[in-house]
Amino acid sequence: MVPWAVRCCLATVRWLPVVFITAVVAWSYYAYVIQLCIITVESVPEKIIYLLLYHPFLILFAWSYWKTIFADPSPVPKQFYLSDSDVQRFQTAENEEAQRQILAKMARERDLPVQCRTVTGAYRYCEKCKMIKPDRAHHCSVCGTCILKMDHHCPWVNNCVCFNTYKFFVIFLGYGLLYCIYVSLTVLKYFIQFWSGGAGQGMGRFHILFLFFTAAMFAISLASLFGYHCYLSSQNRSTLESFRPPIFRSGPDKNGFSLGARANFQEVFGDNKKTWFLPMFTSMGDGVSYPTRVDANAANTYNTMGNTASPSFGDGVTYPTRTVDDDSDQLLGQRQRWAEEGDVNSPSGQTRYSAFDNEVVITAPKYM
Repeated sequence: MVPWAVRCCLATVRWLPVVFITAVVAWSYYAYVIQLCIITVESVPEKIIYLLLYHPFLILFAWSYWKTIFADPSPVPKQFYLSDSDVQRFQTAENEEAQRQILAKMARERDLPVQCRTVTGAYRYCEKCKMIKPDRAHHCSVCGTCILKMDHHCPWVNNCVCFNTYKFFVIFLGYGLLYCIYVSLTVLKYFIQFWSGGAGQGMGRFHILFLFFTAAMFAISLASLFGYHCYLSSQNRSTLESFRPPIFRSGPDKNGFSLGARANFQEVFGDNKKTWFLPMFTSMGDGVSYPTRVDANAANTYNTMGNTASPSFGDGVTYPTRTVDDDSDQLLGQRQRWAEEGDVNSPSGQTRYSAFDNEVVITAPKYM
């Protein structure tokens, strides 16, 4: 158990990046509004235009940053947690197979909408939280709990980027980039004048010089990060899933949750165009169950989930609501084993995925 004083110190240190960003933004406001627009710019129409355009960028940037910091990661529903008696039975099970049987029985009895598996084909289980992990959920060591659709823990917002906060995080990056680009472009003319020594005196000159350098530096950093997360959003993939693809019953598939560019965008930003780019929570779904590419092509692939009667979004894609696990009997009575590349080799020397012992060998499809 970590001492109370140590936990307080760690909590304080984690807020330092947020304090730093807030201080930089506050200083940029002074440098831009006071030193540039009020003191340096001589033309009144130019001052008005600069100030009228500047404040909307600042407000949207600060609003989205605030929401990213203080939005609570949604908790995992209670039905995914094991009871004390279940935990005792799980921990005292004779072997791994017995543990898998316990998790499979619990998932079936509680009707848990879980499609993802471990490399051994078992349900994903969190030893620290004592729970079956929902699809796309991961344990955050900083927050100390499992997080729904966890992307990563960001120190610059001191919060987990996850199902509840991902939209806020993406538009925070977007508005931060627009803010920095706008400041850089409007300051550029006066930066050149001051740098060449043709105008300006005193400390105000240095404020504007540093303002340009700071805005340009942050713009470059935000451009790469924002572009990367736009790509992930278009693929319906989290940062963790880009490094370790989710494993389904048919094997790993990094594009397993991808429903097409439009449907992927709507899953994060919602189906109301008026609120797409506002820091308001409009993401679709409950953070627990997700439609998959498999649901849309169930005719020639597996389907572990029942579907709702009415469509949600995308081309005929529906959100799964209940578990109809075809593997329950086999999980309870037979051995299931998945082999990751490099772990188990076939006699021919090629790695392959094997399903249940009494079923055919399935070669996992590879997607770009």
